[in-house]
Parts: sequence; structure tokens; C-alpha cells
Amino acid sequence: MSAAPSSVPAAPAARRGLFVAAIFAGSFLLFLVQPLVARLALPRLGGAPNVWNSAMLVYQALLLGGYLYAHLMGRWPVRTQGRIHLALLALAALTLPITLYPLAPPAPGSEVWWVPLLFLLTIGPVFLLVSAQAPLMQRWYAAAGAAGDPYPLYAASNLGSFAGLLAYPLLAEPLLSLHAQSWGWSAGYGLLLILVACAAWSRRAAGMVAAQAAEAAPAEPIPARRIALWLALSAVPSGLMLSTTTHLTTDVFAMPLLWVIPLGLYLLSFVVAFAHNRVPAYFVTLAAPAIMVVAGSYAMVSTGSGTMAAALFGVILLFFIAGALHSRLYDLRPAASQLTLFYFIMSVGGALGGLFCALIAPLVFDWAWEHPILILAAAALLPFPARLDWREMPGLSPEVCRVTAGVVFAFCLFLAWLLHDVVEADADGMLGWMLHLALAAFGLGLLAWRPLFVGVLLAAMLASGGWWTVHDTLEHVRTRSYFGIYAVRDYPQAHLRTLAHGTTLHGQQRTDPAGRRLVQTYYGPTSGAALTLGKLPQLIGPSARVGVVGLGAGTLACFHQPGQSWRFYEIDPAILAYSTTRRFTYLADCAPDARVTIGDARLELAAQAPGSLDFLAVDAFTSDAIPLHLLTSEAFGVYFRVLQPRGLLVVHISNRHIELEPVLAAIARQRGLAAMVRHDVPEDRKVYSPSTWVLFARDPALLQRVRAASPQQKWDSLLPPTGRAWTDDHASVLPYVDWSSLFRN
Repeated sequence: MSAAPSSVPAAPAARRGLFVAAIFAGSFLLFLVQPLVARLALPRLGGAPNVWNSAMLVYQALLLGGYLYAHLMGRWPVRTQGRIHLALLALAALTLPITLYPLAPPAPGSEVWWVPLLFLLTIGPVFLLVSAQAPLMQRWYAAAGAAGDPYPLYAASNLGSFAGLLAYPLLAEPLLSLHAQSWGWSAGYGLLLILVACAAWSRRAAGMVAAQAAEAAPAEPIPARRIALWLALSAVPSGLMLSTTTHLTTDVFAMPLLWVIPLGLYLLSFVVAFAHNRVPAYFVTLAAPAIMVVAGSYAMVSTGSGTMAAALFGVILLFFIAGALHSRLYDLRPAASQLTLFYFIMSVGGALGGLFCALIAPLVFDWAWEHPILILAAAALLPFPARLDWREMPGLSPEVCRVTAGVVFAFCLFLAWLLHDVVEADADGMLGWMLHLALAAFGLGLLAWRPLFVGVLLAAMLASGGWWTVHDTLEHVRTRSYFGIYAVRDYPQAHLRTLAHGTTLHGQQRTDPAGRRLVQTYYGPTSGAALTLGKLPQLIGPSARVGVVGLGAGTLACFHQPGQSWRFYEIDPAILAYSTTRRFTYLADCAPDARVTIGDARLELAAQAPGSLDFLAVDAFTSDAIPLHLLTSEAFGVYFRVLQPRGLLVVHISNRHIELEPVLAAIARQRGLAAMVRHDVPEDRKVYSPSTWVLFARDPALLQRVRAASPQQKWDSLLPPTGRAWTDDHASVLPYVDWSSLFRN
């Protein structure tokens, strides 16, 4: 007798490779489009960090929306989901290729709403739909009865994100214009649409199978405590990724493209944590507590160590913490029927971590305090490897274990006290390393008593330099804004006050009355600034109209001479406050009638009348970061539009990591400008700093007059261009990075 035909349709084939490709492609495109849109907006919005914060918040909101969309789609059969998703993807394709939405300029004071709206209208529909790829494709994949666990496919998602993250600075930005990038991304979107269509077709018969499976095994409700733990395990690594970048660029190592490394390691931690092979995740989890005590002890250092070793400590710590917490998150994952809810809660946690670091911390803290706070929170959340639980040793009663833990904790505090003395004596060498390792070894024994383990980590942070950071906060040494973290320090014996931005000296001034007008650091008597600004009466006349991009401590104001009119352009009100409150008195002493305009200099200069300046100095590099939109050919067009025909432009390009001479040489060649460079190496390094200034003019004869005004000082020709001039459409710092500088203190 033949068997009766089954009423349940056969489950579709798994087709794992197809779903991996669709997930990988979607995540790859997401991490290409984020920097692409930001670069498109840069000339229009300026380089203000709050613009970048707005962009990141929009991306987080769209990611949340995408994950919520994927979760809500689960109420329909897979076939219906496929039809809806493909239709919306095709509809969103009408917004391609990516161009900035022609939104009317904002009214004064409405920028906080206008900037996110611009990003939403520019990229919102496609970003939301593509961000839904990872959870949606995993859900479709699980609809095949024999497909197996869908969660490891999330590793493919983060591998695609990591590939996109590297592809933009390494390939897309150096090789393609923004116009070509936009069309290339659109082609990738078309390929993604095809992959999604194929995935939907492969699951066309899966709707009834999934529905019947759901009826046979209805999902159990998830306790609120587990959801809260999901939120914490996703929020802490997300915030730590951002805080690591802030801490490294502020107090350790302000190198170009540094933001790529923490974000890349954060994404790789998902690859390890969600992989089908659990061995790498196990070893990351096992090693994380020891690495946390050793490397995490430097999380409260604010002395500007500036070494590659310190930077490596920071990124290694991020990877192991994120890997361990994400591994615990994976171990707490629900059944596949609640997969989209799990990913939605994860995205909420990631957004909360980003919100804490991007918006709350700069308003609440004077320093990157979010970094040690998040590391301490991670210490409280770390999974507890069973191999480290010595309480299970035979013959140990609970009372003995508690007493032993108390003794071990007291000994760890003693070790931290010794370490503090070693660091205070500036002898943190082999002895310091031995104390760090001893703290890690004994601290591991306290993992079962989590508050004690967190206490050991906090003691290690304070002992390794954290006391100085706490002291500076209590003494109100620092100021934090969206534009940076600044420290003003007084040295009474030397009659000196300094202004530092992270690891970079931003300016200094003598505090004794006799020396208050003495220019120092990059602006000494043989610098390019002094050789031009100091000679303006001979070069231009007694009534020169001078513009300065970047205020800093106000040092350049002391080149002001009677009859001249000066105007400064400063993006950060916190910097202006140092001059208006007379922490630095250069502006008040030397140019009290100078005007100061707050805002992005390029945008402000573009609004000025043509020919309204005779001389313009661009001195806007705070730390080694490059304000790229101020160094494009279009930016130089703005500068020379506001300069009168015989005006002069001088640009300060001192930088430890990027060789900018060839960049400016290419712009000079493209725009037909005469240019020369002054490499100043002063003899008195205690007062003056080496500097590099480039002088531009339309007429080469003006440069000869500058040379003649200071015949004893040498001006050189610029290095030859090694590539195309930077433009708003195409610019990349990568070819100009001096990689050897990264290994020099």
C-alpha cells in the first residue's frame, strides 16, 4: 500500500551560500554609504563635529528602524515578506544615485533639526531597507526546516561590514570621485536586489512550513531581566568602541584614520562571537579578564603618552572585551522564531551606547570619563569562565572562600599602592610590569565576587595615572566641547600657561607682565607666520585687512599693528572663552578691536564680499587631525575670492603623520598659484616649536618681495605634486601618511 500524501509541503533547501552572499553584500554596502554621504555633505555643512554626531545618530535611528521593520515583517509568511521587501527595495532605488537632497538652508538656531533631516532625506529609505538585511535574511534562512542555526550568519554580516569599512579609505576614497562612488554604490544596490530576489524565490514554499512549525512550538515569552541583559551586553561594547576612539585620539595617539581600527575590531568581535566554531570565542572569553586588568589599568591615563604601545593596549582591550560580551550575548540568544526581536533589542542597546558617548558624555564630563566607566561596566558583565572558579576545589567551605577573597582583595590594593608609587617615581619599567601582572593574577581569583574584581580594576586604573586625571577634574583644568578636550595648565615657577588639545600643544603664554606679549611655539620670529604677518606694512601697506582661520590661544593677534583690521574665524566657542575670560590675554592685549566670528571658516568666508581681505592665515589644525574640507581646490577658491588680487595666503601645515606639501603643490599647480614653503627649525626649543608654513599668491613677484623682506631666512620650493589636487569630489589622506611616524614617540 502506498503512503498517503503529506499535507505539509516539503521544506526548501537551505542554500546557505546564497543567504551568506545577500547578508554580506548588504552589510558591505551599509559601511560604504556612511562615509560617502558624510563626504558629500562636508563642503555644505562644514567640519563641525556636531554634524558628524548628527549623522551617526541618524544612522543609528535608521538601523533601529530597519531592525524593527524586519521584526514586524515576521507576522506574514515568507513569500509575502519577500514581495513586500522587494517592492520597497525597488521603490527606494528611485532615490539613486546618492546625491544630497536640495533642502532649503536652515533658519538660525534650527541647525540641530535641519542636519538630521538632510541626512534622512538623502539616504533614509535605502539605508533603512538595507540595514534590515541581516535579521531578515537570517529569518528567511531559518524558514527551511533543515537549515540549522541561523545565528552564525550574523558573522557574515559583520564580516561584510568590516570589508566595507576597509574598502572605503583603502579603495573607494583614493581611487574614485564621489560621483563615481555614488554610481558604484548604486550598482552594488542593484546586485543586492538580485540576491534578495533569489533568496525570496528559494523560500517561496516556506511560508506554510514556518507557520505550521510556529503553531507546533509557540515561542516562550522572554523575561524582562534577559532583555535588560541583552541591552547591557550590546550597549557597553558599542559605547566602548566610541570611547576608545575618543580616548586614543585625545590622550594617546592622534594618528590619521585611527577611527577605523576600533570600529573594525568591534565588527570582528561579532565575527568571533557569532561563529559556528566556538573555540575562538572560548579563548577570547578566557583571556579577557586578565587583559582587562593589565590593559584596562591605562584607561584613566590623561597625560598624553603618545606611544604606539599605549594605542595597541587600547585596541586590544576593546577587542577582547567586545568579543567576550558578544559571546555571552550569543549564548543568551533565543530560539530562531524570536531572532528578529533579539536583533532589535541588540540595535537598541547599540544606539544607547552611542547616545551615551556621542551626546551625553560631552555635555556631562570634562574628559573622556565614559571610557573607564564603560570598562568598569564591562568588568561587571564579563562571562565567568568555569575554569577560573577555584571555589569548587575540594575541602573549601563557603566561609573559607569568602575570607580568602577578602585577603586577596586587600593584597591587590597593596599591589596597586606600590604600583602608584612606581608610576609617581616615573619608573614604570620592569617593576611596573611585574606589578601589573601580579594584579592581574590575583585579580582573576576575585571573578566570582564581581564587585571585588571591579574594585581591583578601579584600583589599577587609579594607580596607573588615574589619580592625576581625577586631580585635573577636581581642579577644573580641562574643558570639553563637541570639538575636543582642552587642558589649560599653569607652571608658576616658569611663569607659563599652556593650552593643549589632547596630545598636541595648542599654544602657550608667559604669565608675567613683561612676557605676556611674547609669541611662542609655532609662531617664533623665524616662523613663516612671523616672516609674513610681521612684514605686512612693507608688503601690503599700513592698513592691511587680515583674516585668521583658527584662534587657539590667540598668539597670532600679537602680530597686529596699528592701522590694521583683523578678523578671526573660530569654530569652537570654548576656545574663544579662553580669550574672553583672559585665561590667555594675547587677543585683549594685542588686538582688542579684532572681530571673532564663530562658525566653520570656509562657510563664513564664502559669505564675505569678494576682495575684502588683503591677507589670510589658515591655522586651523587642532592636533594632527586634518580639516580636509579646508584643503581642497574649492576651499582655495573661496580663500582667493575673499582676497584682493594682490592678497597673500599662508597655511600652517605642521603635522607629525601626514605630508601635506605635495597636496598643496597640486592645488597650486591646478589653480595657477605661486607658492613657497618655510621650514622653521628654531634654536630655542624651550620657547619655540618647529613649524611648516606655505605661502601662496597669484603673482610670483609678491613672493619675491617676501623673500627680500627677510633675506637671511630661507624659503623653499614646494615638494613636487605626487597626485591630483584634492577636491570636494575626490580627496584621500592615505597616500600622504608617513607610516614611519606612527612608531616614533
